[in-house]
Amino acid sequence: MNNPKAHKEGPLAGLRVIEVGHMLAGPYCGLLLADMGAQVIKIEPPEGDIGRKISPHSIGPHNAYFASLNRSKQSVVLDLATPQGRSEFEQIASSAHALITNLRPSAIRKLGLTYESLCACNPKLVCVALTGYGLDGPYAENPAYDYVIQALTGVMALTGDPSAPPTKAGYSAVDNSAGMVAAMGLLAKIVEGKGGQVDVAMYDVMLSQLNYLAGAALNAGEIMERLANSSHPYMVPAQIFPTAEGWLTLFITHDKFWRKFCAEVGKPEWESAPEFATMAARRGNRDTVLAAISEVLMGATAAQWVRRLVPLGLVASEVGTLAQALSSELTASRQMIVPLTDETGNEPYPLRAIASPIRFDGFQPRYLVPPTLNEHRDVVLRSVGDQST
Repeated sequence: MNNPKAHKEGPLAGLRVIEVGHMLAGPYCGLLLADMGAQVIKIEPPEGDIGRKISPHSIGPHNAYFASLNRSKQSVVLDLATPQGRSEFEQIASSAHALITNLRPSAIRKLGLTYESLCACNPKLVCVALTGYGLDGPYAENPAYDYVIQALTGVMALTGDPSAPPTKAGYSAVDNSAGMVAAMGLLAKIVEGKGGQVDVAMYDVMLSQLNYLAGAALNAGEIMERLANSSHPYMVPAQIFPTAEGWLTLFITHDKFWRKFCAEVGKPEWESAPEFATMAARRGNRDTVLAAISEVLMGATAAQWVRRLVPLGLVASEVGTLAQALSSELTASRQMIVPLTDETGNEPYPLRAIASPIRFDGFQPRYLVPPTLNEHRDVVLRSVGDQST
């Protein structure tokens, strides 16, 4: 871990990971590892990952959806259902540290992508199966997508306005979360130093992320319901508010911040009023408190309130769009938008991407253009062949 050369190349330099995945959860897991320096070999069927065709936007030979999830990887086309494809796959697996797959359990077993099937060629291989409901059990073969998992775990029922239909999160919360958990499970087994099977179910991941809400339901019988304006179930005020122009997110967690807020908005009497003074009182008088705050906040724009409240240490922000976030000074200051280059550092296509959210001292990831289909077949098979001789 203290090798300067390895650190310069990335904390996961020297780690070889095979990815047999498609669309989002598996590829996102691989992306996180590639950004930290791992060699990620993406095994694709002859027609390629379906993600290569999802987006209507293309930049050069690259589909925008595929590019967002598959930078810095190597592509090798193998037909795993054929003897030759299987033989070449086992050749790659024999020198790999881990395998990620997000196919259905039946496909994972049919294609021999479990530790049980691969331990003979590499007993130290870590095999991660990222599925909807687990590798085994009565629900294992049920189809699972992000939408369905959000529906089954109660996430949709908890999201949106109470008068509106259940609402999904505005992005692929399940797929991305599952990819992160899979990466953590993979690395945990590698640190342990033993090969084996890792079973990550999207359903389990989302239930675990409902932590304090699930805890209240399990231990206190609380029935969780949607609250207007994205309100927090316990903290008041902690939600979005309409203003004279735009929406304001306001999140007050402690009574000392509440007192600062009262003074700034010209309502010092709220500091000691029985229904306003404490978090417990505000929660018990939610409707009264929120109506009073809403009336005050309509007196200025969201931007004006941010300029007044944030310097006081209060958590407040305007509700912006993705486009505004991407062009913001904050995003620029964090250097979160990066160009994708080739191995020489040139930019063959005007492809930009979101940078890795993980930073390390002394290491700057190389963000390489995504692979074209089967681009690295010869170099990968040659390299694993050299290692086996």
